[in-house]
Amino acid sequence: MKLNKIVFAHNTKNTKHSFLKKHIQYLFQKKLFSTSKKTYFKLTKNSNELKNEYSELSKSFVLSNGVRVVSKAIPGHFSTLGVYIDAGSRYEHDNIRGTSHLIDRLSFKATKNRSAENMINSLESLGGNFMCSCSRESLIYQTAIFNNDVENMIKLLSETILDPIITKEDLEEQKLTVQYEITEITSKPELILPEMVHITAFKNNTLGNPLLCPKERLPFISLSTISDYRDLFYRPERMVIAFVGVEHDKARDLAEKYFGDFKNKETSYNPFVLQNKSLELEFQEKALSKNTSSISLPYDISKEKMFLPAHYTGGIMNIPLSKQNQEFTHIYIAFEGMPLSDPDIYALATLQILLGGGGSFSAGGPGKGMYSRLFLNVLNQYGWIESCVSFNHSYTDSGIFGISASCKHDAAQALINIICQELVFTMHKGRKGINKIETERAKNQLRSSLMMNLESKMIILEDLGRQAQTINQKKITAQEMCDKISSLTVNDLQNVAEKIFTGLIKNKGQGTGQPTIVIQGKAEKLSNASDIIKRYGLGK
Repeated sequence: MKLNKIVFAHNTKNTKHSFLKKHIQYLFQKKLFSTSKKTYFKLTKNSNELKNEYSELSKSFVLSNGVRVVSKAIPGHFSTLGVYIDAGSRYEHDNIRGTSHLIDRLSFKATKNRSAENMINSLESLGGNFMCSCSRESLIYQTAIFNNDVENMIKLLSETILDPIITKEDLEEQKLTVQYEITEITSKPELILPEMVHITAFKNNTLGNPLLCPKERLPFISLSTISDYRDLFYRPERMVIAFVGVEHDKARDLAEKYFGDFKNKETSYNPFVLQNKSLELEFQEKALSKNTSSISLPYDISKEKMFLPAHYTGGIMNIPLSKQNQEFTHIYIAFEGMPLSDPDIYALATLQILLGGGGSFSAGGPGKGMYSRLFLNVLNQYGWIESCVSFNHSYTDSGIFGISASCKHDAAQALINIICQELVFTMHKGRKGINKIETERAKNQLRSSLMMNLESKMIILEDLGRQAQTINQKKITAQEMCDKISSLTVNDLQNVAEKIFTGLIKNKGQGTGQPTIVIQGKAEKLSNASDIIKRYGLGK
């Protein structure tokens, strides 16, 4: 949940660095809680006082066209505002596959009212921060600005979102940039392997759609593809506008003024109707071949299929070493996790803190994970293990939870056994199982992380916008979250661990319960990885 420093994603000089930062942010941020570990300060106000105070500060309303608006009037010298659109790679069908990767790079350029140069000059003259990024489930525009410039900024946001002018030259330039980024990212295991975990865990559906545009898709993305994407997702009912530091009446007036006239565009294009079966076969053949040329067709997919729940499949993927001299084998073992709205998400977040982990050269002390299980039982015991970290990615209807680790090639099989052993111990009721002391420590770290993160207006903004977008119920306050965390017991964590690691999760997508295994290393040394995991009773 913690944001990296905002970058100017539109600046082509910084494209490489901005993308890597945003990609890392995506990999580690899109979950309910941050994993940073800080000392917990007990809240001084009682629960009822905080709930009343929060309800006075936060309000939500819906414009006549269906755009949802949320605001939180926190005093201060600057304000934050964002627009959140229900778009992203999980919703992409074959005809627009990879477009999400390009769409955020085409933001803050020319519009109907100003040139690209004028847009950049206008943004920089305001002195604030601005960004656009796309994840699996959301397309996000966020800004931080001085209070006096809130209207100027929302006007610029409205223009870049509703009235952009995207030229062929802009698109081709960003295609070259994306091609370079893909090459860079695929050479870095810490960036590409979490992506491969998603692709393997949700094979050929929703959350398994690639976040990065596949190279073979780039020739197929044209200006009409971008237009089709925008017509499909840039719709009032799929949009949330969030304000932090702005009075409610002012937020309503600004949203109405700059987004109130936004209507769904009428178009004859239907991305869900197959127009030519022979053309579909040609498209599939070209997409699978190395020799690609530009072709466009609507792919055969029903509208209902686009909104199917995420179906967890599990599976195994062996990836060749990216470099001949690559020193370590990287292993990811994961299971289907819980969606953001699941009541057990607090127990799962606490379990992740409890497992913790890090690298062999991680610096820190108590409160920075040195007393977590993966530090004490793995990194401190086996000097040949380079890294071992727990991870959690939670989405609207599913998730992934697991452990990633790396070691010398010859020790990879032993490392799989160690990972499985640690997962099994979290389900034990007796010796080596989870105890009360470490549970209370993890709960304190989680509450501390939550409250300290919410000192930042930018994080409050994203929390406000994303909750309105993903959770169709009353907003959950920070105090309510802390109360839920405080009520957790050792037994709660053990029960959640058993659900996850034995494949008993019951999400809408009716997942298989099988483990997800992604390995980059020497395949001949890890041919029996799935058998090892099965022997420990993990997964179905």
